[in-house]
Amino acid sequence: MRKRIALIMVAVCGLAVASCDSGGEPAAPAAPVFTNSASGDLSGYYLPIDEARVGKWALDHVFVGQAAEFQSWQGGARTATFAPLMLQFEDTTSPMTQTEMGEARSVTTRVLPTLYVVNDGEVRFEGRSPELGRVMFNGRLDQGALATARRNLGDEGAVLTGSLKVGDAPAQAVRMRWWMGD
Repeated sequence: MRKRIALIMVAVCGLAVASCDSGGEPAAPAAPVFTNSASGDLSGYYLPIDEARVGKWALDHVFVGQAAEFQSWQGGARTATFAPLMLQFEDTTSPMTQTEMGEARSVTTRVLPTLYVVNDGEVRFEGRSPELGRVMFNGRLDQGALATARRNLGDEGAVLTGSLKVGDAPAQAVRMRWWMGD
Protein backbone atom coordinates (compact mmCIF):
# COMPACT_ATOMS: atom_id res chain seq x y z
CA MET A 1 0.00 0.00 0.00
CA ARG A 2 2.82 2.40 0.86
CA LYS A 3 4.50 1.60 -2.44
CA ARG A 4 1.32 2.43 -4.32
CA ILE A 5 0.94 5.78 -2.50
CA ALA A 6 4.60 6.58 -3.15
CA LEU A 7 4.19 5.82 -6.87
CA ILE A 8 1.10 8.02 -7.05
CA MET A 9 2.94 10.86 -5.32
CA VAL A 10 5.88 10.55 -7.72
CA ALA A 11 3.49 10.59 -10.69
CA VAL A 12 1.65 13.67 -9.39
CA CYS A 13 4.92 15.51 -8.77
CA GLY A 14 6.15 14.58 -12.23
CA LEU A 15 2.96 15.91 -13.81
CA ALA A 16 3.23 19.12 -11.81
CA VAL A 17 6.82 19.69 -12.94
CA ALA A 18 5.98 18.83 -16.55
CA SER A 19 3.14 21.36 -16.60
CA CYS A 20 5.40 24.22 -15.53
CA ASP A 21 6.44 26.75 -18.19
CA SER A 22 10.04 25.93 -18.99
CA GLY A 23 10.53 29.07 -21.12
CA GLY A 24 11.46 31.20 -18.15
CA GLU A 25 9.61 34.24 -19.55
CA PRO A 26 6.21 35.33 -18.32
CA ALA A 27 3.34 34.93 -20.75
CA ALA A 28 2.39 38.07 -22.65
CA PRO A 29 -0.72 39.76 -21.29
CA ALA A 30 -3.85 39.18 -23.33
CA ALA A 31 -5.02 42.06 -25.51
CA PRO A 32 -8.12 43.87 -24.29
CA VAL A 33 -11.31 42.18 -25.47
CA PHE A 34 -13.15 45.50 -25.84
CA THR A 35 -11.43 48.48 -27.48
CA ASN A 36 -12.80 51.72 -28.85
CA SER A 37 -10.23 54.16 -30.18
CA ALA A 38 -12.43 56.14 -32.58
CA SER A 39 -11.48 59.81 -32.62
CA GLY A 40 -14.94 60.98 -33.68
CA ASP A 41 -18.59 60.18 -33.08
CA LEU A 42 -19.62 57.01 -34.93
CA SER A 43 -22.87 56.59 -33.00
CA GLY A 44 -26.07 55.62 -34.76
CA TYR A 45 -27.78 52.75 -36.48
CA TYR A 46 -26.16 51.06 -39.45
CA LEU A 47 -28.91 49.53 -41.60
CA PRO A 48 -28.34 46.89 -44.27
CA ILE A 49 -28.80 48.17 -47.82
CA ASP A 50 -29.34 44.61 -49.05
CA GLU A 51 -30.91 41.82 -47.02
CA ALA A 52 -28.47 39.84 -44.90
CA ARG A 53 -30.30 36.70 -43.86
CA VAL A 54 -29.54 33.34 -42.27
CA GLY A 55 -32.50 30.99 -42.15
CA LYS A 56 -35.45 32.88 -40.72
CA TRP A 57 -33.22 35.57 -39.17
CA ALA A 58 -32.39 38.82 -41.02
CA LEU A 59 -29.94 41.46 -39.81
CA ASP A 60 -31.99 44.49 -38.79
CA HIS A 61 -29.15 46.82 -37.76
CA VAL A 62 -25.78 47.31 -36.15
CA PHE A 63 -25.98 49.76 -33.24
CA VAL A 64 -22.96 51.88 -32.31
CA GLY A 65 -23.23 53.91 -29.11
CA GLN A 66 -21.58 57.10 -27.98
CA ALA A 67 -18.15 57.38 -26.37
CA ALA A 68 -19.58 57.49 -22.82
CA GLU A 69 -21.43 54.20 -23.42
CA PHE A 70 -18.21 52.54 -24.58
CA GLN A 71 -16.39 53.87 -21.50
CA SER A 72 -19.07 52.55 -19.16
CA TRP A 73 -19.09 49.11 -20.81
CA GLN A 74 -15.30 48.86 -20.80
CA GLY A 75 -15.33 49.97 -17.15
CA GLY A 76 -17.56 47.00 -16.25
CA ALA A 77 -21.00 48.66 -16.16
CA ARG A 78 -22.95 46.12 -18.21
CA THR A 79 -26.49 44.87 -18.58
CA ALA A 80 -27.92 41.76 -20.21
CA THR A 81 -29.83 43.77 -22.85
CA PHE A 82 -27.58 46.64 -23.98
CA ALA A 83 -24.04 47.20 -25.20
CA PRO A 84 -22.37 50.10 -26.99
CA LEU A 85 -21.92 47.84 -30.02
CA MET A 86 -24.56 45.22 -30.75
CA LEU A 87 -26.33 43.58 -33.64
CA GLN A 88 -30.07 43.10 -33.85
CA PHE A 89 -31.77 40.45 -35.96
CA GLU A 90 -35.45 39.96 -36.71
CA ASP A 91 -37.38 36.73 -37.18
CA THR A 92 -38.78 37.11 -40.69
CA THR A 93 -41.50 34.55 -39.92
CA SER A 94 -42.89 36.50 -36.97
CA PRO A 95 -46.00 38.67 -37.35
CA MET A 96 -45.66 42.36 -38.12
CA THR A 97 -46.56 44.78 -35.35
CA GLN A 98 -47.15 48.54 -35.31
CA THR A 99 -44.48 50.58 -33.52
CA GLU A 100 -43.85 54.29 -33.15
CA MET A 101 -41.45 54.01 -36.11
CA GLY A 102 -43.89 52.10 -38.32
CA GLU A 103 -44.30 48.37 -38.86
CA ALA A 104 -41.68 45.97 -37.54
CA ARG A 105 -41.34 42.26 -36.87
CA SER A 106 -42.64 41.21 -33.48
CA VAL A 107 -39.72 38.87 -32.67
CA THR A 108 -36.17 40.19 -32.56
CA THR A 109 -32.95 39.20 -30.87
CA ARG A 110 -29.99 41.31 -29.87
CA VAL A 111 -26.49 39.92 -29.98
CA LEU A 112 -24.21 41.48 -27.37
CA PRO A 113 -20.44 41.42 -27.81
CA THR A 114 -17.89 39.02 -26.43
CA LEU A 115 -15.28 41.05 -28.33
CA TYR A 116 -15.25 44.34 -30.20
CA VAL A 117 -12.72 46.61 -31.83
CA VAL A 118 -13.87 50.03 -33.01
CA ASN A 119 -11.65 52.69 -34.54
CA ASP A 120 -11.86 55.33 -37.27
CA GLY A 121 -11.73 52.77 -40.05
CA GLU A 122 -12.92 49.47 -38.57
CA VAL A 123 -15.79 47.86 -36.70
CA ARG A 124 -15.09 44.31 -35.59
CA PHE A 125 -17.58 42.38 -33.50
CA GLU A 126 -18.01 38.89 -32.09
CA GLY A 127 -20.92 37.76 -29.98
CA ARG A 128 -23.19 34.83 -29.28
CA SER A 129 -26.92 34.34 -28.90
CA PRO A 130 -29.05 31.30 -28.13
CA GLU A 131 -31.02 31.80 -31.36
CA LEU A 132 -28.09 32.36 -33.74
CA GLY A 133 -24.99 30.89 -32.14
CA ARG A 134 -21.71 32.70 -32.80
CA VAL A 135 -22.04 35.95 -34.75
CA MET A 136 -19.06 37.76 -36.30
CA PHE A 137 -18.98 41.04 -38.19
CA ASN A 138 -15.90 42.68 -39.71
CA GLY A 139 -16.48 46.02 -41.39
CA ARG A 140 -14.65 48.99 -42.89
CA LEU A 141 -15.94 52.50 -42.26
CA ASP A 142 -15.91 55.10 -45.05
CA GLN A 143 -15.41 58.31 -43.06
CA GLY A 144 -16.28 60.55 -46.03
CA ALA A 145 -19.58 58.74 -46.67
CA LEU A 146 -20.34 58.78 -42.94
CA ALA A 147 -19.74 62.56 -42.75
CA THR A 148 -22.09 63.08 -45.71
CA ALA A 149 -24.74 60.84 -44.15
CA ARG A 150 -24.50 62.70 -40.85
CA ARG A 151 -24.82 66.08 -42.57
CA ASN A 152 -27.92 64.83 -44.41
CA LEU A 153 -29.35 63.10 -41.30
CA GLY A 154 -29.13 59.80 -43.11
CA ASP A 155 -28.20 58.83 -46.62
CA GLU A 156 -28.76 55.88 -48.91
CA GLY A 157 -25.05 55.38 -49.61
CA ALA A 158 -22.91 52.70 -47.99
CA VAL A 159 -20.86 53.94 -45.05
CA LEU A 160 -19.96 50.54 -43.57
CA THR A 161 -19.09 47.52 -45.69
CA GLY A 162 -17.97 44.17 -44.45
CA SER A 163 -18.59 40.53 -43.80
CA LEU A 164 -21.21 38.92 -41.56
CA LYS A 165 -20.91 35.33 -40.37
CA VAL A 166 -23.69 33.71 -38.37
CA GLY A 167 -23.27 30.24 -36.88
CA ASP A 168 -22.17 27.66 -39.44
CA ALA A 169 -23.56 29.59 -42.41
CA PRO A 170 -21.07 30.98 -44.94
CA ALA A 171 -19.97 34.57 -44.48
CA GLN A 172 -21.89 37.09 -46.53
CA ALA A 173 -21.00 40.56 -47.75
CA VAL A 174 -22.98 43.41 -46.25
CA ARG A 175 -23.29 47.09 -47.10
CA MET A 176 -24.84 49.43 -44.57
CA ARG A 177 -26.15 52.97 -44.54
CA TRP A 178 -26.20 55.23 -41.49
CA TRP A 179 -29.25 56.50 -39.60
CA MET A 180 -29.06 58.55 -36.42
CA GLY A 181 -32.20 57.06 -34.88
CA ASP A 182 -35.11 58.88 -33.37
